[in-house]
Amino acid sequence: MPELLSKLTNDTDTLAKLGKKQVLKRRFGFWSLFAFAICELITWETVLALFSQGLDNGGPGGLVYGFIIAWLSTLSVYICIAELASIAPIASGQYYWVYMLAPQGYKKASSYVIGWLTSLAWIATVATESLFAGTIIQGLLILRYPDYDSKMWQGTLLTWLVIAVNVAINVLIPGIIPRFELFWMALHLTAYVAIMAALLSTADIGSAHTVFLTSLNEGGWSTQGLSYCIGFLGNVATFVGADASVHMAEEVDNAALNIPRAIVTAMTVNGLIGFGMMITVLFCLGDIDTVLETATGFPFIQVFYNSFGTVSGAVAAGSIVLALTWACALGITTTASRMTWSFARDRGTPASRWMSHVSTRTRVPYVAVFAVCIIAALLTLIYIGSYTAFNDVISLTITGFYGSYFLPCALLLYHRIKGHIMPYGTEPDPDLQPKISHSPAEVQVAQARLIWGPWSVPGILGTINNAYACVYMIFVIFWSVWPPQTPVTASTMNYSVVVTGGVMILSGIWYFVRARKVYKGPIVDEDVAAIVMRRGSVVAER
Repeated sequence: MPELLSKLTNDTDTLAKLGKKQVLKRRFGFWSLFAFAICELITWETVLALFSQGLDNGGPGGLVYGFIIAWLSTLSVYICIAELASIAPIASGQYYWVYMLAPQGYKKASSYVIGWLTSLAWIATVATESLFAGTIIQGLLILRYPDYDSKMWQGTLLTWLVIAVNVAINVLIPGIIPRFELFWMALHLTAYVAIMAALLSTADIGSAHTVFLTSLNEGGWSTQGLSYCIGFLGNVATFVGADASVHMAEEVDNAALNIPRAIVTAMTVNGLIGFGMMITVLFCLGDIDTVLETATGFPFIQVFYNSFGTVSGAVAAGSIVLALTWACALGITTTASRMTWSFARDRGTPASRWMSHVSTRTRVPYVAVFAVCIIAALLTLIYIGSYTAFNDVISLTITGFYGSYFLPCALLLYHRIKGHIMPYGTEPDPDLQPKISHSPAEVQVAQARLIWGPWSVPGILGTINNAYACVYMIFVIFWSVWPPQTPVTASTMNYSVVVTGGVMILSGIWYFVRARKVYKGPIVDEDVAAIVMRRGSVVAER
């Protein structure tokens, strides 16, 4: 008990140094957070859900080698995110770090745009993951009932069912979420072994040449290299959102250490098992045309049916994938609401006082939960018009996430090259701390002296990794706005660049018109302003 109280005290004290009082309940320890991180990535399940994107452009060979590159490169990115989370473990995540690291004259505007970009990415992810669950239900119904006349609007209604259930759990019984994460992780791992074993024991196994050396260019691109780059995004999307643990920071014990450990460990484990599932499905693929043209909408369901030879077996395996995808959508809903709530409490959203409200009973930001899910539900309406158009929402998650990662990681690289970040354990120098000269309730946060957290990659290795991560993110952002095929028409155009660019432009315009008068950057809560003044751990500015 004394050890637990010490952890809680240290976490509350760390949060106070970052300018925030403890409002949410710390429900997660390392293992429950690790399970949460594992289930948010659900890599082998996402490999199945996004299988067709890389298969169309790149083929089996492109999928295999693209997965390895995407896995190791994304791990590099999340190592940088883990370092930032260790320096400042707070639910605000990217926009807080940008404010902390950016040059003085650019702090507020840049953090405001990044806050909107991060919120947009998470809301889009709620929409995509919920749609995966809803349309997997529909795909299994198509397989089970051949006479079922499926409509795209029915897929959207099933998606809304998924969203509604997840809202109810988040708002009414949030305490079960960390309790069940260990269960979902166990199912995630055991189902992986069971499905792989079933596929390998029933399917006609293909040749190594087919898996490792076969390329496809179904998008009609002028070169195979272009096709590889377009299809590569399917592998990239498999790993987005590993910063979910960051936005749960104020609900995690020993957050500065447990969050980095959970992120990196979950990325490593999920990458290994995801690669195993990728190889297994490719060896069990069978007739590629049958798989690509499946009426279920998901090639993996057709692979299950072709391999097992029975509808019941395919439906059973598909139902497991559905359950884990639904659980992932539940966790993503939780994460997205925490991000939006955090931005609202710093007055970054419209109706921020209302959006930042927290239930006194459950200690959950229920208004943010409803807001996030309503917007996500509206996004899924795009699917009624065109599944191809909804692919743009998937691209939007990539563009949004990598855009929100790039700026804080680039700023971190600048500061580590310049030697501005002091070793972990360095005590702040009182002589370097500016004085707070106005009302504590209106204080903004900008750390005067950067100090490494308890988790980081030391020396030149950290710098090399940081630099590589930045280069890789530019590469991903560039390709994320390309359409999936050529010639490009209005129906196949990738509109994610329009949406992402539009959000950034509109948020920038709104900042100069209105928000700059309200948004002052991350603010220090009035209840912890006395701690701020006494310790000099933050800077106050107007």
